[in-house]
Amino acid sequence: MIAIDKSWTLFLDRDGVMNEEIKDGYVLQWDMFRFSEGVLAAMPVLNARFGRIVITTNQRCIGRGLLTEAGLKDIHAHMLAAIHLHGGRVDAIYHCPDVNNDSPCRKPQSGMAMQAQAEFPEIDFSKSIMVGNTMGDMKFGKQLGMKTVFIPSTKPGQAFPDPMIDFKCDNLLEFSKIIQ
Repeated sequence: MIAIDKSWTLFLDRDGVMNEEIKDGYVLQWDMFRFSEGVLAAMPVLNARFGRIVITTNQRCIGRGLLTEAGLKDIHAHMLAAIHLHGGRVDAIYHCPDVNNDSPCRKPQSGMAMQAQAEFPEIDFSKSIMVGNTMGDMKFGKQLGMKTVFIPSTKPGQAFPDPMIDFKCDNLLEFSKIIQ
């Protein structure tokens, strides 16, 4: 793996990385949210390594009228409190509520990364890692020059090696153990 220091930024997908993805559904309230195995143990390690940690998450359920912005904010507030309680941190969460795949903010388009860089100008995409569970997440990272880490939580059959995937880890805890 590559050496990481506080000048690096970690981009994390949410569903399927931070929490268990609901097959053919959405996390619509806090009691539906389940942290993925090892996430709360991984976050303090990642906190110590990375200068910035941000979540970029497509949330089509808002555009479909299934969840409100306030409802998403409530879910994220609970998630952040639990992460903080376990010694971790997330500096910002960016979400795209749009339904259409060609929306400029919807991954794999780079809109949420540009929002993060606008808020944190020190973000250097060549010193960033994207951890996700879809090829859209991998494309999002690669097109910006990031290293990519694939977690096969919902796509266990994804071929590896693949030019879009630099590393493959079973979960965030495994990833936290291989960074230096």
